[in-house]
Amino acid sequence: MTKTVFSNIINEEIIENRLSNTASTPNAAEVHRIYSKAMQLKGLDTDDISILTAVNDPELLAELYKTAKQIKDIIYGKRMVVFAPLYISNLCGNECLYCAFRAKNKEVKRRVLTQKEIAAEVEILEKQGHKRILLVAGESYPRQGFQYILDAVDTIYATKTGNGEIRRVNVNIAPLTRDEFKQLKAANIGTYQLFQETYHRRTYANVHVAGKKMDYDWRVTAIDRAMEAGIDDVGIGVLFGLCDWRFEMLALMQHIKHLENKFGVGPHTISVPRLEPATGSDISIHPPQPVSDTEFRKIVAILRLAVPYTGIIMSTRETPKMRRETFALGVSQISAGSRTNPGGYAEGESIEDEAQFSLGDHRPLDEIIYDVTNLGYIPSFCTGCYRLGRTGKDFMDLAKPGLIKEHCDPNALSTFLEYLQDYASEKTKQLGLSLIDKVVKEMDDEPRQRSEKMLAAVKSGKHDVYC
Repeated sequence: MTKTVFSNIINEEIIENRLSNTASTPNAAEVHRIYSKAMQLKGLDTDDISILTAVNDPELLAELYKTAKQIKDIIYGKRMVVFAPLYISNLCGNECLYCAFRAKNKEVKRRVLTQKEIAAEVEILEKQGHKRILLVAGESYPRQGFQYILDAVDTIYATKTGNGEIRRVNVNIAPLTRDEFKQLKAANIGTYQLFQETYHRRTYANVHVAGKKMDYDWRVTAIDRAMEAGIDDVGIGVLFGLCDWRFEMLALMQHIKHLENKFGVGPHTISVPRLEPATGSDISIHPPQPVSDTEFRKIVAILRLAVPYTGIIMSTRETPKMRRETFALGVSQISAGSRTNPGGYAEGESIEDEAQFSLGDHRPLDEIIYDVTNLGYIPSFCTGCYRLGRTGKDFMDLAKPGLIKEHCDPNALSTFLEYLQDYASEKTKQLGLSLIDKVVKEMDDEPRQRSEKMLAAVKSGKHDVYC
């Protein structure tokens, strides 16, 4: 592996000083100032975020949540992007103490899907109605090496079932060289996603005890290499529960600021997974720094204020109740009907001795779509921005002032109607059609006319209608 130069992206001393100088009970006037600043949609600095992490007063918390909802509605409206993870392998050469896939864990059965098995998984997801997939694999590949990943992406795109097709493949795999990232870009992926897990070096060393992933700097600089290779949509995140969540928040912001300064654009998405039980992992059952539900809600809400333009992803690690609550706090993307073991969709469930971690939400896609719709959100299967080149800076130029809704709202409606006509249960279909009518009537003239035209095309039998 390429020798990594020590990275200065994260400055722990600055973070520790900031946290030690933050009052345990922040001044209410200062907190209100930060909320007003956040409503300008230009984000927050680390001092602001540090203060918000200390907010515990019920009234100030309620205002935090209200502000997060307002910002999310301005930027992303009522749409909720839906996707499914696709685990193609649980082979891994790393020893990450929180993960069931760690190399020395004998309690997990190892499995690598063949291209034929990958296609079978994709067919199942397409028959459910999914249009976007997050490809996931451990940090060891079969004899084909990295080509296995490229072949898998090709297989996913090539697999069609009736009206079903996967229109965008996002990828969550181990850090690559710049040349490998160029190959991934050429494979026509959407977003490259990679979590640092923890930005705290000592904690990172304590939980990554063998394998390539021991190299903190190689991992933290991976997003740089991806963007240098031309992948301008990237996703980052933290595995909350390994270290003090307040430290992770400020470190996350340092990483984002680094990307903005160097590339002129920050992450397309931020993920907020919490440690969940994993087979053969004591740390996953007893997190070193557990994050309470209240703290978790704060994390989501603060991120929406701090990075208003980014998509916040909520996985099926969380329970249906927690997922519902975070929709109103800034979440804009959710996984649905997930399986975290290779072959899990064909087998109908996550097999405990093959899965990466335990799920909190086991509901099938249609049930989740009904729930999201019943809450007043528009489930979106849209991938139009990727096909029209609205990625990276072009996407952010529209997202930051709240203009991306002009494209995404009509696209969300058309893809939702496509789902309702092709895949939904009758109960979900009727609820969804009512919501579409309601949302269209509430639109301004121009987006309403565009939406009505696109919806008419879908009703006539056309698919993949987007603007």
